Amino acid sequence: MFQNIYVTNNGKRVDVANGGEFSCAAFVSAVLLVNENLISTSHATVKSTLEDMQKNGWYKIKELKVGAILVWPPWEEKNIKNWHLGFYIGDEKAISNDSIKTKAPAEHHFTFGEKNGKPVREIDSIWWHDKLSSSAIWRTRSNQ
Repeated sequence: MFQNIYVTNNGKRVDVANGGEFSCAAFVSAVLLVNENLISTSHATVKSTLEDMQKNGWYKIKELKVGAILVWPPWEEKNIKNWHLGFYIGDEKAISNDSIKTKAPAEHHFTFGEKNGKPVREIDSIWWHDKLSSSAIWRTRSNQ
């Protein structure tokens, strides 16, 4: 569902998701729009997703909470030059688009694991919306 996003650029049809490699914003924004209406529209970029989130009442928090949006900076070790979005789902796990293997949403460690006692990929910011505190979707997951 999130592997292809076609736009017209200079009269040519282009897949800006590159077969799922750049689909994290499409995944996150679609979930927010469809399940909780916590965003105005779906997006293809991290930047536009975060801007829309802020306009709709999202704000940064310091501590992890189930349902929070995680933002990771570019991953230099893997030569990934784009910012990345996903959801924190509890128990040190996140779900985000797997840009490398499956090019589809996948569950993983919230910092993509550890290497030499340090997170493989640091979290840049954690985002929250107060409606998540009363959301049945997130309460169910956090009670498991």
